[in-house]
Amino acid sequence: MVIDSMNNVKIKVENLSLYYGDSPALKNINMHIYNQSVTALIGPSGCGKSSFLRCLNRMNDFIPNARVEGNVYLDGLNIYSSNVELIELRKKVGMVFQRPNPFPMSIYDNVAFGPRLHGIKDREKLDEIVESSLRSAALWDEVKGILTRSALSLSGGQQQRLCVARAIAVKPEVLLMDEPTSALDPLATARIEQLIRNLKKYFTIVIVTHNMQQAARISDVTAFFLMGELIEVEPTEKIFTAPEDQRTADYITGRFG
Repeated sequence: MVIDSMNNVKIKVENLSLYYGDSPALKNINMHIYNQSVTALIGPSGCGKSSFLRCLNRMNDFIPNARVEGNVYLDGLNIYSSNVELIELRKKVGMVFQRPNPFPMSIYDNVAFGPRLHGIKDREKLDEIVESSLRSAALWDEVKGILTRSALSLSGGQQQRLCVARAIAVKPEVLLMDEPTSALDPLATARIEQLIRNLKKYFTIVIVTHNMQQAARISDVTAFFLMGELIEVEPTEKIFTAPEDQRTADYITGRFG
């Protein structure tokens, strides 16, 4: 992955601040997120990681009194422009949440939900999308014989992979993941991490994680947030071996957080 080429920038964040009422949650964030890479967001609880993630597909629009200043460019288009369609934006920028949240419907219908919402009705086409999405999420072999069964009958790790399949079924360009393994056991966590490594061949991935070992294992770039500020963003190896800022070094070595 080339991370010094402007041609490889998928998302450009420029002077981004976020307020909940009068309280600043993010302060003047500037960073690049690179195409077909994994960017990990680390930092102590309440530092702004998840708030920043939600800015990348305007999920904060749902929060009363939330106000964003600055710009976020996706392939050069400002997603905060008044003429941006939120449904189209969220088709391009999918999201997987902290806890698995499958819909109370069949495994098949969970994955087909998004494509149907975007106008695909042909059963043969839907079958193709469901199978390819479940294969991409490393779940097809486990569920291919039980597609009509409720998604809620799956294990926690399977449910989270189903949520990944549901997110990628509409062919997003960016996949946001908010602590996707925090509710999972070590074995399920390892499967999700391997899945992320595989998916970055096709998607730009941004992941919030409290687990610094996880960030070191799966990300290409790591961004360290503290009290609403972006302290440092560098290639992951550099962040973990030679951080520029003493606060980054203190956090990584466990002196606080």
